[in-house]
Amino acid sequence: MLFDSPDDFESLDRKAVTLFGMSGVGKTHLADRLRKDRWFHFSVDYRIGTRHMGEFIVDNFKREAMKNPFLAQLLRSDSIYISSNITFANLDPLSTYLGRPGDPDKGGLQFEEYKRRQEQHRVAEIYALNDIPYFIGRAKELYGYDNFVADTGGSLIEVLDPFDAGDPLVTMLADNTVIVQIKGSEEDAQNLVDRFKKSPKPMYYRPDLLEQKWAEFKQAHGVDHDDDVDPDAFGAWGFEAILRDREPRYQALADNYGYTVSSADVATVRDHDDFLGLMRKAIRERATR
Repeated sequence: MLFDSPDDFESLDRKAVTLFGMSGVGKTHLADRLRKDRWFHFSVDYRIGTRHMGEFIVDNFKREAMKNPFLAQLLRSDSIYISSNITFANLDPLSTYLGRPGDPDKGGLQFEEYKRRQEQHRVAEIYALNDIPYFIGRAKELYGYDNFVADTGGSLIEVLDPFDAGDPLVTMLADNTVIVQIKGSEEDAQNLVDRFKKSPKPMYYRPDLLEQKWAEFKQAHGVDHDDDVDPDAFGAWGFEAILRDREPRYQALADNYGYTVSSADVATVRDHDDFLGLMRKAIRERATR
């Protein structure tokens, strides 16, 4: 959904926007600001963790609980209930389930199990993204919201092809929403890498990249067996590699189908009117390229 002028965007009675970009650039922050000014906030990661991977996550909790005889007996008799308390601001249940591959004594998953969970996430993310048109309608019909913002995960770019005009996810997003990249600076990227090295978190890799980076890491660190890999070390190393791999593909998606705004400008947005100003600037900049 592209426009000849900012007025074309502003004149829409109902606005729907998809925000994308690397983790930490302000997608959720901006969506939350808009939510407080009567925009419906749809979090793709939340949808993944509740609707499309919720059973996997809770079953994993139960699997751990069954190792404790006291809890196992209570679960068998339906005397206790285990659930995931995932929220927009706390996606730890999803992250914990995805895990990191490597040495099981250091909390790592066997590589084949890690790949299985990665595939579950790939499928779930595609389903969650395809829920966007339904939720645009639901936001209006059920709750009375005219405006809608989809807050996507950093791995959006792993499940679509920004160079393929026929990609079904690209087509769905472009037909139903305005696609907006929040672009971080090089300093933002380095700060994110530094934070990740201090506290590695699970993430999603597209399959071919995962196999490539797994092999590269083992070779570079002289590791022969999968179970000898330090999961935190691979997590930090792999995160920087995948971040650099995603950057040009993020830009291609914005260049081909949408708009780009800076994380610095996003940080100044307080409400709906500020966001309209941000979009006016982005639409003008694209028109002059």
